Amino acid sequence: MTSPPSGRPLRADAQRNRAKVLAAAEEVFAVQGTSASTEEVARKAGVGIGTVFRHFPTKESLLEAVLVALLERLAAEAEDLRAAGDPGAAFFGFFSRVVAQAAAKQAVTEALAEAGVDARAATGRAGPGLKAALGVLLERAQKAGAVRADVGPGEVMALLAGMSYAAGRAGARDDLLRIAFDGLRPHNGRASAPPAPAS
Repeated sequence: MTSPPSGRPLRADAQRNRAKVLAAAEEVFAVQGTSASTEEVARKAGVGIGTVFRHFPTKESLLEAVLVALLERLAAEAEDLRAAGDPGAAFFGFFSRVVAQAAAKQAVTEALAEAGVDARAATGRAGPGLKAALGVLLERAQKAGAVRADVGPGEVMALLAGMSYAAGRAGARDDLLRIAFDGLRPHNGRASAPPAPAS
């Protein structure tokens, strides 16, 4: 869970309210973009507008927190897959899930840009954790022979970002994933379909 910028621990009820606001904001901004009001977020979360502003004094700070929470959630998902029995399936399945969530992440990132907020600040806070967790999945998949040995975490992150953007904009997600995955796998002359993302 994303902690408040102050770093001070929150009471249990305040933590619950903050989590509700973040979940509601992610959904509202994904659908409506920056045109959505903080009042709409408060209604969706079932809290008063004062509660929203107590945790997030501006809409921009709320948008940034939503993006940080998304990145942290992805990092936690990657961490959970570290001990998966099939490292190749874990790596490609995680990649598929991230791309599948691209529409929501892209809506938040675009909303940040429209609001004049630099999304790099959010990725600077949460991005390193995601890159590290993804690096472990990549290394395990490479040791299992499921991914080419000449691919590094930075390249995977760049590919993941590009694929997420393309899938959110152009659609045809499964076709794009198949092409990308064939490029990531050791060259064996066989094309293969991407695994379906877990629900």
